[in-house]
Amino acid sequence: MTHVPALPVRRGLIFVSAAGIAWGTGGAVGDFLRRAGDLSPVAVTFWRFVIGAALLLGVTFIGRPAGSRRADPRRSWRMILALGTTMAVSQVAYFAAIAESGVALATMIAMGVNPLFVAAGGRLLLGERLSRAAKTGVGAAVAGLAMLAGGPGEFSAAGAGYAVLSAAAYAAMTLLSGAKRSGPADREGEARGDTVAWSFVAGAVCLLPLALADRVLPSGGDPLAATLSLAYLGIVPTALAYGLFFAGLGVVSGTTAAVVVLLEPLVAGAIGVVLLGEHLTPLQLAGGALLMAAVYRLGRAELAAGPAGEGDGRA
Repeated sequence: MTHVPALPVRRGLIFVSAAGIAWGTGGAVGDFLRRAGDLSPVAVTFWRFVIGAALLLGVTFIGRPAGSRRADPRRSWRMILALGTTMAVSQVAYFAAIAESGVALATMIAMGVNPLFVAAGGRLLLGERLSRAAKTGVGAAVAGLAMLAGGPGEFSAAGAGYAVLSAAAYAAMTLLSGAKRSGPADREGEARGDTVAWSFVAGAVCLLPLALADRVLPSGGDPLAATLSLAYLGIVPTALAYGLFFAGLGVVSGTTAAVVVLLEPLVAGAIGVVLLGEHLTPLQLAGGALLMAAVYRLGRAELAAGPAGEGDGRA
């Protein structure tokens, strides 16, 4: 995982899409741990980072090619600390929003605001120009999420605030990862796996004092179910999803990635319907269809543009 070769745009889109789908399962698992295991949002995020970091570091060291080149350590650690902090803030705020407003509404608000933050930040900080397709896709995605949010769920001002904070921190993480593409080492995909793994370590260290001040171990309920839920949360929506997401960002623009991962609220909604007995209204179904159309439109535009927004006639 330390060396990620140059990815075709199509594979990058698949990676980012898979990350969004995996993330869609994380909110329900985190909410289960809060209710059944009596864990706070900080404790849930702490264990998520610890397990994810252990897995990613294991894969990183086992799969390290002989003589592989690393990026400047000082630059790497600055990036690691920044990514670890933004990921920690985003996840804690997300689980806090779920505790206030429920899985579906918190996810839809956070993911609906995120593309706007990423698009604005990419234009102002990274100089990314928004094509007509990108503007159309972002607008359609936000409209689709607004339609999806018109279903069951108790609105809370605190929950909405936490969701917006989560989106802002998540957008900062996406933009920081996109900024790395300008470096020569990252054009070849080197040291990206190291950065992802150690970012989780940095995030866990930041959260450790807060987790220790609260209840850091699950209590009550079914200990085996809580342990298995923590393992799943650390493996699938954390180690696997973030690894795929950062790899996909090597060739997919931040704005497109922010819209494609809106598959997350669709998955969260499907879990609510299939497993939690929730119902989708016709407006929500239309919103889901509009959201999928936005993801498809941006995916086609990204394929036409080529890697990292560069023209590629072969695409």
